[in-house]
Amino acid sequence: MFIAGEASGDTLAAELVQALRPALAARQARPTNDAQPLRTSLAPELFGAGGPNLAAAGVDLAFDLTLHSVIGLADVLKNYSEFKRLFDQLVTLAVERQPEVIICVDFSGFNRRFARAIRRHVRAHPGPFHNWNPKIIQYISPQVWASREGRARRMEGDFDLLLSIFPFEKDWYAARVPGLRVEFIGHPVIDRYAGALLAMRNGQADPAHPTLVLLPGSRRAELKRHLPVMLAACAAVQQARPETRALMVLPNENLARTAREFIGAQAGVDTQVGGLAEALSHATTALASSGTVTMECACFGVPTVAIYKTSWSTYEIARRIIRVKYVAMPNLLAGEEIFPEFIQAAATPENLARATLALLNDAPRRAAIKGRLAEIIATLGDPGANARAARAVMELLK
Repeated sequence: MFIAGEASGDTLAAELVQALRPALAARQARPTNDAQPLRTSLAPELFGAGGPNLAAAGVDLAFDLTLHSVIGLADVLKNYSEFKRLFDQLVTLAVERQPEVIICVDFSGFNRRFARAIRRHVRAHPGPFHNWNPKIIQYISPQVWASREGRARRMEGDFDLLLSIFPFEKDWYAARVPGLRVEFIGHPVIDRYAGALLAMRNGQADPAHPTLVLLPGSRRAELKRHLPVMLAACAAVQQARPETRALMVLPNENLARTAREFIGAQAGVDTQVGGLAEALSHATTALASSGTVTMECACFGVPTVAIYKTSWSTYEIARRIIRVKYVAMPNLLAGEEIFPEFIQAAATPENLARATLALLNDAPRRAAIKGRLAEIIATLGDPGANARAARAVMELLK
């Protein structure tokens, strides 16, 4: 069973499915003296909730959970009844179909509660006729190292395995929660863009004019908060550098429609759905939401200005509990501000335009940033993250 509630998690889950299918199907049958083998190599049944990528990978989805992705306490409370309905539906589905393993992908608040609900159900139904006790995996560590460290201890009772994509996390958990099994598999972005990166290194990407890629986020709420300031900053950049092309990349058509409503009659901004690798291959700079996409910008060596705006209540809570100096993951991994960050009130059109123009006008600085990003990406492990994740799942199933 898979649960992926965000666009980035849906992509990760679909990639893991592609690696898991052959591993599961290749399990050798274990014959016994009677007519029935102890274990067969039948094709696995994959089901759950996710998005279009999981559906395309052949997973039987109860519904598209990515359509309900929100961020921040205020948005969660506003949509509580809907989340509760979906949550209960998934718990019922799990109990009915009794999967051997449940893989929770990102979406940490929802998935931690889901894992806990399954554990409670198992404990409440002991005995020889109630022997379902699935292995539960969290794929991608919640950022407990950034805030509310106590969540790590609760995870020990919720999950059998944590698949980590950042190198420092395994040691972090070992020092605090040694009973939680953590495997560092490397970062799937290395596999995802291997072909595009090779093409870029071979010199196929040579834009004639500066290209600014706009990446406002993968949730509707993010677009509503980010697009007004991003578009105003883009207009200021193009006024100062008229030859600059602006390209906005969105993960799905629903978000693209929302973006086009904001853009309206503003000239000079193209939008597209998908094709992020090609866009970043040709990008001179990027203006991006500070989430997962900043790692994709780092992978392609694109100097980026990071932005994040959220509701007042979410920001006030976050600034009191977050214990790390930076928000964008490339900056956290580097221990320094490689990507300029502008959060909440600091994310003004003037600040964003000034930082973007500073990158566009300074080729040596862009080259230095590219070099530093290459060092960071080199720490994320060799290609093969999905295959390593699949092996870790298989080991757990043994």
